[in-house]
Amino acid sequence: MPVQPLIRIPAQSAAGFTLRPGDLLEVVDSQGGQVADLTAFGSHGARERFSSGRTLDYNEHIYLTTGARLYSNRSNVMFTIVNDAVGRHDYLLSPCSRAMFELLHATPNHPGCLENLARALEPFGICEDDILCTFNIFMNVDADAKGRIILHPPRSKAGDATTLRAEMELIVGLSACASEHSNAGANKPIDYCIITQNTAAPQQRERSQKTSERAGSTR
Repeated sequence: MPVQPLIRIPAQSAAGFTLRPGDLLEVVDSQGGQVADLTAFGSHGARERFSSGRTLDYNEHIYLTTGARLYSNRSNVMFTIVNDAVGRHDYLLSPCSRAMFELLHATPNHPGCLENLARALEPFGICEDDILCTFNIFMNVDADAKGRIILHPPRSKAGDATTLRAEMELIVGLSACASEHSNAGANKPIDYCIITQNTAAPQQRERSQKTSERAGSTR
């Protein structure tokens, strides 16, 4: 079986693409300590989209790993996590945005995942207002005894991967998170590949030799 090369999303940018049922999306933290924001929509447009609320309702757990499913606002399964090397991801927080950096960190004109995802998904008819929530792969979010949200550095190390199987036709946005606050003080690239039923399983790949430098989209 052919080996699929990884596609690189440069730091603080995003990619947009489509998936068919059964396709595997492997997301790789190539350098370690970097978050990837994932959003998804039904192939017919933005009316059906990833829902963090429905996903929480049906999984009954805030920490999702192998076997967990991601649901749409119509209660349809969009993804199943089929392989996970890290075991700590977030879907409580929305994608970072220029407005968030201004409001919370007094940093104007900072790149944000919201704007980057919207730019990557524009060719598919998805706009910024359509992106309400994301599954934040490798993001390490916790809560203290009083319920206050705490951000920790991602647990992912260089080469760690999470693989999701598409359960329906999807329009997908994936970013290399633009927030230093989520990425242990630095911004790095994220790699990914799409593995169809006729290509090799992700664990068979020689990741270090197959990284592509193609950008999904620019800032």
